[in-house]
Amino acid sequence: MATAVATNSIYGRGFRSRAASAGTTPASAGRRPSEAPANLDLAASVTEFLELVGPFLIVMKALFGFHMPNFTFPGVPREALFDRVVHQAQAAEKAGFDLVTVMDHFYQIRGIGPETEPMMEAYTTLGALAASTSRVKLGTLVTGVTYRNPAILAKQVTTLDVISHGRAILGIGAAWNEDEHKGYGVEFPPIGQRMDRLDEALTIAKLMFTQDRPSFEGKHYRIDRALDVPRPIQPGGPKILIGGTGERRTLRLLAQHGDIGHWFGGPMEELNRKKQIFFEHCEAVKRDPSEVQLTLGVTLVLVESEKDGKAILDSLTPERRAMARVATLPQAQEMIGTFMEAGFTGFTFNNNIYGTDESMARAGELIRVVNGSSVAA
Repeated sequence: MATAVATNSIYGRGFRSRAASAGTTPASAGRRPSEAPANLDLAASVTEFLELVGPFLIVMKALFGFHMPNFTFPGVPREALFDRVVHQAQAAEKAGFDLVTVMDHFYQIRGIGPETEPMMEAYTTLGALAASTSRVKLGTLVTGVTYRNPAILAKQVTTLDVISHGRAILGIGAAWNEDEHKGYGVEFPPIGQRMDRLDEALTIAKLMFTQDRPSFEGKHYRIDRALDVPRPIQPGGPKILIGGTGERRTLRLLAQHGDIGHWFGGPMEELNRKKQIFFEHCEAVKRDPSEVQLTLGVTLVLVESEKDGKAILDSLTPERRAMARVATLPQAQEMIGTFMEAGFTGFTFNNNIYGTDESMARAGELIRVVNGSSVAA
């Protein structure tokens, strides 16, 4: 018998057929109509229907995120810089992307360009984009826990949720860029302490999203009957995205607190190994892993033909060039399908690759091909 399996995404909770997931054929598939009982009650009718259509019904579509780590636009004067950012966010929304994110950095990072390149402050930028878009979710990929008091961060994300009419996501991680900490005079403790802070920050954010006057006393942070008014628009508050794949701490925090995990794409064998460790953490904290959506940052260069990708590859930093894969639409569809079959259902594309209207149109075509037959959960 086919049964419904709960799934979770930024669209909310949904269901998919277990038979569809397992590739099995329901027992009713070969049953002749004359063999059906004469008097079926409603429950039996629903069960029969699910058995018949379950293998063909998958209601959870892939999540596509448009990430904007780059604010260097040749030929664009400083006074028009944000206009280009708005244009890219609106183009992403039109193309079918579900999520638009920015980095929470103060210097450009070495994987994208020199640290002296322009970098917009994250939450000011997101608030302005909330007023310039209407459908896409908005968040950071990701906020460093060291940059802000977590209660103030929860307030900022709640405000973003109100401005955007319920489209905010809290993206957060343990922080890593020591240079900008030094430059701005922000404390940069050892990784173990940063992970402890991340745990406390996640606890505080969830309390402030869900309770009227929460209190919490931790080793690093505390709140005392904290107010977060106006309340978040989304029931239960914005979903929490946790970046990183640290096996001992990060994946456990994802199991405890997260709604979305964001990892870098890589060999499937390694991704599956990480996923198994995440499942083990879920079991330890008694969390259903299907409640957490696993997403990947993919350095995918979509082209009409493989020879067209050279110019784009040459524009990338050596670090990103080594990770990039040039693919035509059918090749990209196959790659995305392989990831989805393995349980990875979200994919992030960067604006340093998809910065033109032409490249955005190709990304939109891929989104339509992948999700064209899906029904939003």
